[in-house]
Amino acid sequence: MGRIRGPLRAAFRFAAAVLMVSGGLLVLDAIATLVWQEPVSWAIAESGQSDLERQLASIPAPQESPAVAARRLAARTGPGDAIGRISLPTLERSFVMVEGVGTSPLRKGPGHYPDTPLPGQPGTVAVAGHRTTYLAPFRAVNRLRRGQPIVVEMPYGRYVYRVEKTRIVEPSATEVTRDVGYDRLVLTACHPLYSAAQRIVVFARRER
Repeated sequence: MGRIRGPLRAAFRFAAAVLMVSGGLLVLDAIATLVWQEPVSWAIAESGQSDLERQLASIPAPQESPAVAARRLAARTGPGDAIGRISLPTLERSFVMVEGVGTSPLRKGPGHYPDTPLPGQPGTVAVAGHRTTYLAPFRAVNRLRRGQPIVVEMPYGRYVYRVEKTRIVEPSATEVTRDVGYDRLVLTACHPLYSAAQRIVVFARRER
């Protein structure tokens, strides 16, 4: 009996230690997510951004007009492909932007709504991004203020937009991406933090 109890005691101690360490890691992960962002998905997306940087650099500079170049780029890119860079200078944030707003593309970075035009084409350009996971590119978009710039750099041109307003809407409010008669950019993200109950939408007008 004594010979059995010894190994059992050791196994219980080992199991208890594993549970304590696991619990501690879960607590640390929760704290990091609250004050910063989810660290595991950050590491995954950070690696993906490096790959996207190389992909973006390999896109040849176009010789045609921006409108034609935008059409060509839209025709040859698929979900998750790099298409440009979006920067929020006042928040000191900059990310390679991908095509698509599905689960997989948004794990790489901010995603362009494929049913909206690309910068350089007339209409409303729409981009979605996470706020707490996968680099949390749009975590602080609620801090953007009227007149602040949002810069989108495409292989065929650089476009500056100025923030007009921010709204909180329902997830079903697809009208935020409609054409309004001038070139604009909208950024969408879940709201509030740690919830998908609503959407925060930033509206910005293209600077001429």
